[in-house]
Amino acid sequence: MEVDRVLRPVGYWVLSGPPINWKNNYKAWQHPKEDLEEEQRKIEEAAKRLCWEKKSEKGEIAVWQNRVNNDSCRDRQVSFCKAGDVDDVWYKKMGECITPYPDVSGSDEVAGGEIKPFPERLYAIPPRIASGSIPGVTVESYQEDNDKWKKHVNAYKKINRLTDLGRYRNIMDMNAGFGGFAAAIQNPKLWVMNVMPTIAEKNTLGVIYERGRIGIYHDWCEGFSTYPRTYDLIHAHGVFSLYKDKCNMEDILLEMDRILRPEDAVIFHDEVDTIIN
Repeated sequence: MEVDRVLRPVGYWVLSGPPINWKNNYKAWQHPKEDLEEEQRKIEEAAKRLCWEKKSEKGEIAVWQNRVNNDSCRDRQVSFCKAGDVDDVWYKKMGECITPYPDVSGSDEVAGGEIKPFPERLYAIPPRIASGSIPGVTVESYQEDNDKWKKHVNAYKKINRLTDLGRYRNIMDMNAGFGGFAAAIQNPKLWVMNVMPTIAEKNTLGVIYERGRIGIYHDWCEGFSTYPRTYDLIHAHGVFSLYKDKCNMEDILLEMDRILRPEDAVIFHDEVDTIIN
C-alpha cells in the first residue's frame, strides 16, 4: 500500500532477488521452494489487487507498471483511503487502503498530470502548480522563484565556487521551497537533498519531485536521519527565521555540524536581524 502511495501513475516497481526466479535459486537461497513459491504468489496477488500490470520477468528481476488513473481499473479489490489531505503523512499510521488519484477528464489521462522527461522537467511548470492545487502559488510566482534562485546562485558563486567539479558532491538545502536552489546548481557531478520543513507555510515537496529532484520532510527541532559527516555543503535559507521560538537555534547548529564534513561549507541566507542574533 505504501509503495502504491508513493509511486506515480504509470510508474514502475522493480523487484530484484527472492522470491523471483525461485525455481532455479531456492537451493542457493537455502529456503524451501514451497515458501518461496507462496511468497511470490502473494506478491503477484497484491499487485493484481492494486491494478499493477506485470511488464516483465527475466532472471531474478520482475517489473510491474502502475495504473494510469483511478478509472483504468474498475475491478480493483482494495478500498480507497478516506478523504483528506493525501500529502499530510508526517507521523501518520499506514492504513490498509490506497490513496486516491486526482480526478481526470478522460480514461487515458494521466492522474495528477503528465511529467516532462528530464532535464526538461527541471524548469517546466509542475502539474501541481499548473492545476492550482497549492493554495497561494501561481505559475507566475513559481517562475519568479526560479529567477530569484538563479540570481542568488550566481551571487553565491562569486564567494564560493559551488559547481567546481569534484569540490562538492553531497549537498543539502535545509528549507528547499520549490527546489529552485537545486535546479539552479544542477550538475551531473553533484546532487541535492531537498528538505521540506514540516512547519513550512506551504507544502511543496510534491513540486520538488515533479521537477525530478529528491526530497524529504523533516522537523529541524529533531535530529536528521543520516550518518555524521554526510554532506559537503549545507544551504540554510530562512531556516532560523522559520524556527525562531520553536526550538533552540544552537541545537540546529549542532545538528548541522554533525552532518557536515570537516572543512566543508555552510551558506546562511536569512533575515539580517536573525543572522546577527
